[in-house]
Amino acid sequence: MIAATLILLLALPPLVWVAAMFDRIGAGRGTVVMGPLQNGAALVLRPNTETEAPDRLNRLLAPGWYLALALVGLSVVPLAEDVVASEISTGLVLWGACEALTVVVVFLHGWSPNAPLPLIGAYRYVAIALPAMLLSMFVLIGAALPAQSLSVVEVVEAQREIWNVIRQPLGLPLFMALGLAITLRGPFDYADGAELAGGTSAEESGPALALWHFARAAMLVAFSAMAATAFLGGYLGPVLPGPAWLLLKTLAVMAATVAAGRFFVRMPPARMLTFLWVVLLPLSFASLALVGVEVLP
Repeated sequence: MIAATLILLLALPPLVWVAAMFDRIGAGRGTVVMGPLQNGAALVLRPNTETEAPDRLNRLLAPGWYLALALVGLSVVPLAEDVVASEISTGLVLWGACEALTVVVVFLHGWSPNAPLPLIGAYRYVAIALPAMLLSMFVLIGAALPAQSLSVVEVVEAQREIWNVIRQPLGLPLFMALGLAITLRGPFDYADGAELAGGTSAEESGPALALWHFARAAMLVAFSAMAATAFLGGYLGPVLPGPAWLLLKTLAVMAATVAAGRFFVRMPPARMLTFLWVVLLPLSFASLALVGVEVLP
């Protein structure tokens, strides 16, 4: 457990840097390799902005909480057989709690500056993100059914014969919609949208904004690792060692998530809510029902 925790802590910064590189590919914002480091250094050296009568405590803590949720969620992902930082029997429940608390943290990030644009972004995000959390509940239960366990380790072991993405073909795309929501990307970026001058980040600058961007990239890493584990067999694979397979699958999901965030157009909030409740949630329930029928004895 201690060794797995140290591996996660050491591997997170380079993976976050890779996530930031994916964000820059094709975006026309300078060099792909050194750009993330240059932007990070520029933000750290920039002074913080100050608004009138902010909630200073939550303004300081929200980025750190966001990063902590990414780390806690990542801790239940097994790196290899018998190598996991938090080997608990309810790992999927812990991941679900991290998803739900992400909504709270993003709201606090928008609430704390005491300014209109961040608050609008925060309320708008909560309205969209809460139904998006239900997608995760249905698809992760579907991933857990073949294992008959909520342990992430057992979910991986149940995929030795066939990956969950085959059993549950709609599961991974629906889970990626949740990933876009908790990482504030693409069609689900209602919190930090450009039309709100950055939304919850509109009044942020300096080290606090740098930490927020770092936490967003860390959450992308955590989500991608969980998606690769729950639907693509995690560390399972021939020839290469388990951690190498998990890394390759995580990078593939990460690249697909970033690409999806750029490809799909964001709908007006009212239309997105209708799409979530009328289309995506019934699809996720139907996917769960199909898996349930398949695993019936």
